Amino acid sequence: MKPVVSDHRDAAAGAPAADAGMRPHYRPHQRPPAANKREASAAAILRAVLAHGPVARSTIARLTGLSPASMTGYCTELIALGLLRDLPEQTQSNGVGRPHLPVDIDTARYVVGAVHIAVPRTTVAVLDLRGRVLAEYRIPHQGASAADTVRRAAGTLLDLLRRHSAGATALGVGVACGGWVDQETGTVVEHAMLGWRQVPLGDLLREHTGLPVHVDGHSRALLHGERLFGAARGAGSVLHLFVGNVVEAAFALDDAAHYGPRSQAGLIAHLPLADSAEHCPCGRTGCFQASVSERTVSGRAVETGVLTVHDFPALLTAARTGNQAALDLLVERARLIGQGAALLIDVFNPELVVVAEQAVMALPPALAALRDAISAASRTQIDATTAVVPSSFAGDTLATAGGSAMLDVLYRNPLAVARSSGR
Repeated sequence: MKPVVSDHRDAAAGAPAADAGMRPHYRPHQRPPAANKREASAAAILRAVLAHGPVARSTIARLTGLSPASMTGYCTELIALGLLRDLPEQTQSNGVGRPHLPVDIDTARYVVGAVHIAVPRTTVAVLDLRGRVLAEYRIPHQGASAADTVRRAAGTLLDLLRRHSAGATALGVGVACGGWVDQETGTVVEHAMLGWRQVPLGDLLREHTGLPVHVDGHSRALLHGERLFGAARGAGSVLHLFVGNVVEAAFALDDAAHYGPRSQAGLIAHLPLADSAEHCPCGRTGCFQASVSERTVSGRAVETGVLTVHDFPALLTAARTGNQAALDLLVERARLIGQGAALLIDVFNPELVVVAEQAVMALPPALAALRDAISAASRTQIDATTAVVPSSFAGDTLATAGGSAMLDVLYRNPLAVARSSGR
């Protein structure tokens, strides 16, 4: 199924309840139980198949260190739950012993919903279990309140699931949002640009959809996506940097993202940049977010005559189509981002750095400026040409962020999540 991308400006008011096949069997924000030995073994198998599938059972046993008997039992269970599928048409035999019957992720039985809340719009999408975007809508906020924003997103998501899930069951909804997001309670504690404080985002979406909802900050959500489906798969330590209107960071060590008390890790908006004199609403100058946000750079474009209105996508398009002044603004922005990234690299010394920023993903000169700034400013021995990479999800960054908040839960607790689907 090909992605469907469009603006959706008339989302249903008063969304109907979810279809019976979408209803959950656990309470709002009740995360599946912490992985016990069985859950951890099933998760290891599912992740091995995600990374290497289609793959023979003997290879799975070698990759996970499980005995062939245990591995076979778990595969049988995961197949029965609809998370894996046999591929008899790809069975191979070397003429000795039993033929190798490969398995792969079953992308037909389940999908996940995705909601990403940005400053100008909400992105709503449907993803399969390999993190691929099947369909997507974007809903402009146009001054809507938090309650109206969530209601419109829920109505659009239910409509999207009915029209584009091809009969699959929705396991749940992943939600990614900027600002201070308390992942455990599903609450947006504070989002200054939206004017949101103490918004129970997860509870509101669950009430409107009847689905399990898992909420996270969007840099951490994208970090989960990179580790499952992108460049960070297999990396021992990863620093993820998201730069849009909001600037955030996330760090993972040995597959565990760091959250800190009330999920406050990664709030780097006020990290100081030496080369910036941009005024910040906090009263200081040179704060990271105030210096490089999309609002700031589009404002500079208006001041210098590159644009007539604040419109970051238009600035990016101008740079891509040969406007040198637009390109210079985005390259300078990338240089400042590199300065901020270097400070974080010196603290965390990560194996890999992933940067989700539109110009870095789309414009080679911006990526080069980012890497050069990191190399010049960082005191570590990082090789920025290989260890600093753009996001793996160009074009689908926001939809992937939302979906990854749910898919991370699935790939850590597959037995609990699948059984809670009611099938």
